[in-house]
Amino acid sequence: MTTATCPRCGHRPGPADPDTHPGVCPACGIAYAKWLARQAASEPEADRAETLDTASGHEGSLGERLREQLLLPPDGSDPDRTGLRELLLAALAIWTLWFASGGIDWEAIGGSFLHSVDLAFHEFGHLFFMPFGRTMTILGGSLFQFLLPVSLALYFAAWQQDNFAAAVASWWAGQNLVDLSPYIRDAEYRGLPLVGGNGEQSHDWGNLLTQWEAVDSCYALARASFWLGILMMAAALAWGAMLLWRVRSPR
Repeated sequence: MTTATCPRCGHRPGPADPDTHPGVCPACGIAYAKWLARQAASEPEADRAETLDTASGHEGSLGERLREQLLLPPDGSDPDRTGLRELLLAALAIWTLWFASGGIDWEAIGGSFLHSVDLAFHEFGHLFFMPFGRTMTILGGSLFQFLLPVSLALYFAAWQQDNFAAAVASWWAGQNLVDLSPYIRDAEYRGLPLVGGNGEQSHDWGNLLTQWEAVDSCYALARASFWLGILMMAAALAWGAMLLWRVRSPR
């Protein structure tokens, strides 16, 4: 059986695709006939499953569907676009190693190009959360700069079905946690230069941890933010690499 469009991922085979069997999708690697047969066979099973207890294996099928959705590769019909994605992923991998090797160093992290981008969203976060009270206004800057890329990752994955863009946004979310780590560590001394120039009174994490009586925990919280960010960046890179590998090696 042959088809012009893959029934699973919607990919239309083109001259730039790797050679595959006529009945195999060069993008996601399924055999059309087998996949359609499994879909047809699963329909009556799904109908019967609605009458069963949800604890009897239904969660496993949901997890499998989620995994399949998150590993759906991007369109590989344009080799130039695939090559650009690979270059971007390589650049992000180098950047991740640079952040990880430098540790919680304000000069390195604060001097990064991305810090200026993160800072703009940080300042907007204070305004965004202002209606929710003083504590949320102070916390809102750090919260917004992290939640924005997380929201973008969810949007790309769930609505746009662009998993590679979601992986890049996830990397950015991790980078924001790294960006926050020197600010958290400085809560004890309040010595970093801040927007407005008033570090003593305008220091978000100095004020928050003082309010929560947890200033002594600033080092531990900074390390947690830094290494969680590095792990998120590494996981996002692994996700993106898996997607591109499936484009290059659909079998």
